[in-house]
Amino acid sequence: MSPEEPLLSPATLDPSRYKESQKVTWVSVVVNIGLTLAQIIIGLMANAQSLVADGFHSLSDLVADFMVLLANYHSRDPADDNHPYGHYRIETAASLALGLLLAATGAAILWSAGVRLQHLGELPQVASIALWTALLALAAKEGLFRYMLAVGKKLRSPMLVANAWHARSDAASSLVVAVGLSGSLLGFRFLDPVAAIIVGFMILRMGLKFTYEAMRELVDTALSDEEVERIRTTLRSTAGVVGLHELRTRRMAHQVLADAHIQVDARISVSEGHRIAEMARKRVLQQHPEVLDVLVHIDAEEDTDPSLRLVETELPEREELLDHLRTLLSPDLPPFEKTLLHYLGNRVEAEIFLPQEICFDQDQVFRIERRLAERLAGDRYFSAVSINCQIAPK
Repeated sequence: MSPEEPLLSPATLDPSRYKESQKVTWVSVVVNIGLTLAQIIIGLMANAQSLVADGFHSLSDLVADFMVLLANYHSRDPADDNHPYGHYRIETAASLALGLLLAATGAAILWSAGVRLQHLGELPQVASIALWTALLALAAKEGLFRYMLAVGKKLRSPMLVANAWHARSDAASSLVVAVGLSGSLLGFRFLDPVAAIIVGFMILRMGLKFTYEAMRELVDTALSDEEVERIRTTLRSTAGVVGLHELRTRRMAHQVLADAHIQVDARISVSEGHRIAEMARKRVLQQHPEVLDVLVHIDAEEDTDPSLRLVETELPEREELLDHLRTLLSPDLPPFEKTLLHYLGNRVEAEIFLPQEICFDQDQVFRIERRLAERLAGDRYFSAVSINCQIAPK
């Protein structure tokens, strides 16, 4: 896609698919709003703490949906000077806040239910309408699960399928509440607060999971070994890459950032090395859609051999090396057409391109080669020098 081409929204790419996915999402929102209000209000009126807890469970799903929608809206903002990597971690901040909120809600429900268990004799009788409300919630959540699952499979949407199974887990909590209320109405009054404890634990567990995942991302936890290995394989299989000795990854919301050190032949040009790096980056972005960006660093092939790394000799800057090279050849030579330096370990290999007027004088070229052969042995900087003649059309 060229920079001039506008980015297309999901609705533009597939209007019917986008419309149907939006429809099922809003159906879920409406159902959960109705269930939340019914469960909390009737639960308070019918003295059914487990039903109230299940109402807060439904409310937590609503809060999660709206926080994610809000975070997604703002996380799409483009990168700017203060956020060069974009705003994706707004989603992470929202997940952290939601996780803390759910954990606090679950802990409060557990505490309240524990207190009620200690005073069973003082608890008022649960009204039968609470059981009918719990059964209605169970039926509604199961129906929502089947509807969302059917649409998710039809649209081949992993997100909708995941949301469908989330609705099934909510139905499980409603089933626990219905069993607890049934036992309470039969005279086992302790079952209502026990059911509330189970639901409270489910909410607490969900909150701690959200918090844990958000904290893992905020401290730049790497991807799993399997995910990293897949990216590593893609980089290594790029033409021109002879090795890979460092690959780091971290998550940013649903995206991934990576940086890698790839090894190339030390004697290729800078432009060719750059091209290999760009090809490696492009292949990762194409084959791993979850990767937002890859920073590829080029290393010389010999860097992995400790015996070839710089140990004692401190190599000078380029200009000083060129002056020393001219001394080895002949101070009277005219300027070279160009000079390539290859820093290999603690020595340098040079490629020099002589001016055309010298290239046509074979005797002078021979004298230069003989002088160089005599002086190069044991040189403290250069291990090898190749002499070239660049012939360009006039």
